[in-house]
Amino acid sequence: TFLRPQIKITKYLLPATDGDTKTMTFLQEVVDILLAYIVESFDRETKVIDFHYPNELLQMNNWELQDEPATLDDILISCRATLKYAIKTAHPRYFNQLSTGLDMVGLAADWLTSTANTNMFTYEVAPVFVLLEYVTLKKMREIIGWPDGRGDGIFSPGGAISNMYAMLLARFKMFPEVKEKGMSSVPRLVAFTSEHSHFSIKKGAAALGIGTESVICIKADQSGKLIPADLERRILEAKQKGFVPFFVSATAGTTVYGAFDPLIAISDICKKYNIWMHVDGAWGGSLLMSRRHRWKLDGVERANSVTWNPHKMMSVPLQCSALLVREEGLMQNCNQMHACYLFQQDKHYDLSYDTGDKALQCGRHVDIFKLWLMWRAKGTIGFEAQIDKCLELSEYLYNKIKDREGYEMVFDGKPQHTNVCFWYLPPGIRYMEDKEERKKHLHKVAPVIKARMMEYGTTMVSYQPQGDKVNFFRMVISNPAATFEDIDFLIEEIERLGQDL
Repeated sequence: TFLRPQIKITKYLLPATDGDTKTMTFLQEVVDILLAYIVESFDRETKVIDFHYPNELLQMNNWELQDEPATLDDILISCRATLKYAIKTAHPRYFNQLSTGLDMVGLAADWLTSTANTNMFTYEVAPVFVLLEYVTLKKMREIIGWPDGRGDGIFSPGGAISNMYAMLLARFKMFPEVKEKGMSSVPRLVAFTSEHSHFSIKKGAAALGIGTESVICIKADQSGKLIPADLERRILEAKQKGFVPFFVSATAGTTVYGAFDPLIAISDICKKYNIWMHVDGAWGGSLLMSRRHRWKLDGVERANSVTWNPHKMMSVPLQCSALLVREEGLMQNCNQMHACYLFQQDKHYDLSYDTGDKALQCGRHVDIFKLWLMWRAKGTIGFEAQIDKCLELSEYLYNKIKDREGYEMVFDGKPQHTNVCFWYLPPGIRYMEDKEERKKHLHKVAPVIKARMMEYGTTMVSYQPQGDKVNFFRMVISNPAATFEDIDFLIEEIERLGQDL
């Protein structure tokens, strides 16, 4: 009796007997839904978001799972409803996150990847994908500047995991015994990163048993760049306390300010004290593709490891994050467990292509094909043009608002990346003399304007506080569909939605 519902729902579709025609019809209908959504996503007349509060959205549709199977028509209705309330991240006026846009070749590659439905752990089950990962990681290491692209690397589930891999490798490199004996076998380790760095550095330390208190945050200057002198001072302080500095994470493109830490100065310090240097280039690493902007990462070739997220500035569909490592073989030694049911040593091909044992995961999604296919379609120069355009748009926004009435920049100078950080001051608080009162009111402005943006559905842009600075807008541009007109629209919309505050 338990099998009857299963038979009922699957008797129409493959692998059911004679299910090919019904399967083709069903999938064609799904594709039609997807194509309509794609076209709508690029239409500036459509909403970026059809916002509803969580309790409303729960009540508007039946999202609960049932014992009985749904009909194929119900399945199609569910597909339409899901996309109706999804955020149109491809919309030219969606600026909310670092990952935006929708590339058609990347989308096609994602469809192909899901159709192939395989695992990245061995060459025997993913021959083409394993080779493409090998080729692409080598190319990325060449772009970083490592001789002949030598080294290692892996695609992981996002920049946070890539950063954690780097910390794991740094610890193993200094104390290989930790793999078997654990943290009780090593002295108190400390890591260093900018006060503006991504939270994943502390999260990685927590996950690896190093502890968040062992991550020492280094002061940044007014534009968000790590101050090397403070880094060296804190390293010496830690050593005097008997701690062992083992890891420095420099940031190439901080999340909020888009700042690039001075990598050459940091690498000199790391070399002097024999500390692993990691560059978190999840956001800014893609600027290596641009001849006009790669100077911002000068010194990256001296790093021991680099995180680079093509799903951000290169608009590769989520997820696509790479960790690149300068030393070949280290990942394997650090992570391998010799599972004999996967990594048999008497296979009939080159076992170096069985990459699964150097990963923390066993099951690993195929993230490589969409990047590889987009690179084939665009070439390096296509990615370069796309990245340069986004930086040009950010400079346009900066120039437009820096002296405009009602706007104040969070820090002086041109944006280093596509991050443009600013306050909008509505007329009602523009001339307040009491600075504390003004600050208190200003803190509430960005959240209210953002809420109105979402309720109208016209655009989306992020905001946050930073240190002692009250809430401000953080505009980021990574969407290839965005134009100068969309930047103009954003400014006008902020003013329209905030004029009465």
